[in-house]
Amino acid sequence: MDLIDYKLLDQLQRDVTTPITKLAEMVNLSATPCWRRIQRFDTEGIITGRVALLDAKQLGVAVTVFVSIKTRCHSQEWFERFKETIATIPEVMEFYRMSGNVDYLLRVVVKDIDAYDAVYKKLIANTDLSDVSSSFAMEQIKFTTALPLPVAPER
Repeated sequence: MDLIDYKLLDQLQRDVTTPITKLAEMVNLSATPCWRRIQRFDTEGIITGRVALLDAKQLGVAVTVFVSIKTRCHSQEWFERFKETIATIPEVMEFYRMSGNVDYLLRVVVKDIDAYDAVYKKLIANTDLSDVSSSFAMEQIKFTTALPLPVAPER
């Protein structure tokens, strides 16, 4: 990976629809070598997907809930069952195993408190949990999907 790669990746993660000719111009390459680099990112798994980011408020799912979960059970069998439960709940956007005082952290997106209550009921139905704590986000102050890259391109 060189500075050109990082500049390309930075632009692609901000706007994947940028035309190849403009990308090439931004990094001082011709279109063909620029395209080859992007193909390599795909082949090597650096680019894992291309998506459209949607406006949650316009789609009626603007309530974000962070759910902290503690459990007494830490067996692999329990974890597999818990993972399967989480996989069936589309409102769970992110799912992390944590260190510290909380075992798992979820980011859940729903339309309202009633919708979250339905998610909560699905969550506890088949899983033995010792504590579930939910925090509702009052305001989204920063949101990005762009990863911080090791070599920061000049802006």
